[in-house]
Amino acid sequence: MSKYYKVSKSKHPESTQHILDAQAAEQPKTLTINRAVAAQNRKDSLRGVKTKTGKDRDEYPPAMFKEGGSNASVRHIDPSDNRSSGSSIGAQCRKLPCGTQVTMVVVD
Repeated sequence: MSKYYKVSKSKHPESTQHILDAQAAEQPKTLTINRAVAAQNRKDSLRGVKTKTGKDRDEYPPAMFKEGGSNASVRHIDPSDNRSSGSSIGAQCRKLPCGTQVTMVVVD
């Protein structure tokens, strides 16, 4: 059974737009927590994506999920939006064990 992770469009407009666009482009909505692969997924997804001054590279699916990595969508977004949405994901998933499925849902 999948848990729902809710991301607020009003609090994280750039992150949520990236989530919606990535899901529309057939990235999965339901993701599997696998913290052990986060560092490698981040390395794989960001490989070849140049940094931009004043922007963060946002990944969907995020690196902490099994489905992240080399096939993830990457977009340059405002750092505060990216970091606050990442913090929100972390807080909602913190107590969930690896293997838990989480469905990403954009709200408001």
